[in-house]
Amino acid sequence: MKKRFTPISSVAFACITVILSGCAFGLQPLPNTVQEQLNDAVAQGMDGVIVCINRPDDIQLYAAGWKNREDQIPADPQALFKIASISKLYIAAATTRLVADEKLSLDKTLAEYIPEVTGRIEYADQITLKMMLQHRSGILDYSSEPEVAGETFDDYLSFAARIYNKSAVFEPNKKYRYSNTNYLLIGEILDRTLGYSHHTYIQDELLTPLGLSHTYNIPADVAMEELMSGYLKGWEPDVKDWEFPLPGGSMIATAEDVSVFLRALIDGSLLSPEEQTIYTSVYPYEHTGWLPGYTSIARYHPDIDAVVVQFVSTSGKEIYWLELKRLYKRIVRIIEMNH
Repeated sequence: MKKRFTPISSVAFACITVILSGCAFGLQPLPNTVQEQLNDAVAQGMDGVIVCINRPDDIQLYAAGWKNREDQIPADPQALFKIASISKLYIAAATTRLVADEKLSLDKTLAEYIPEVTGRIEYADQITLKMMLQHRSGILDYSSEPEVAGETFDDYLSFAARIYNKSAVFEPNKKYRYSNTNYLLIGEILDRTLGYSHHTYIQDELLTPLGLSHTYNIPADVAMEELMSGYLKGWEPDVKDWEFPLPGGSMIATAEDVSVFLRALIDGSLLSPEEQTIYTSVYPYEHTGWLPGYTSIARYHPDIDAVVVQFVSTSGKEIYWLELKRLYKRIVRIIEMNH
């Protein structure tokens, strides 16, 4: 059955006009509490905001704005959210475990894992799994390619075909450049290695042991009424029905579940010492996420021993990311101030 892919760049961005209301966050006095800061963010035009602060033996949740703007349903701190590229942390952890189990090798090439891309993806015989994990492959990012409304695909490789026979951005391992195609192809490699969906592996190996019952691998597994609505600047309707089923961007979770996963990934309660060493060599312990209507940041702050996760159900062009980052920094400063 063909899968439907909702455009995330050309169609979406064509209808976006970024209008920032009120003053820039950086020019305003810092409030005393996280809740005050979230209320202010909503007053400035963010539709809904969720924040989770995960400290040892203490998890605090905050929310402001709307879970659904049209029906005036208030933001729920336990609502599900499209975490977009934060999903790459889970894929990197799954890959790490398979490397430790000697089912994968960081030094094997893309051509060895997926022979049919030879001659279609430049340098496929030189690009290693480690380079793909680290975004040092030079493979073109499919997000930079024009999309077609209502585009369908049969499998991961049929979607990857959009970058076939196009020049690499650079020679393998010469530079760093983020590319969603890397994790799309890693998803295919995981499926071939396992002989079944890597989603099942992530569920069994990572989510279930941590008791993460509010984390889902693909949108089809989610009850839509539990999912927070998402909104684009300059595009009025809710966009939560826009699907994104591709590896490295498909997962949906609560802010609390993301915080628990990230802390476990860092503190050694998820990975063995060997796995921890491998993971540290290939990927960071933080990530941001962007999909139409959904923006997210998840990071660990060692000075206050806190994982801070921010979900905002509003997205816009690159300049809007500056406001999201400012909001996150202000929240962290408030936490530090009250620490």
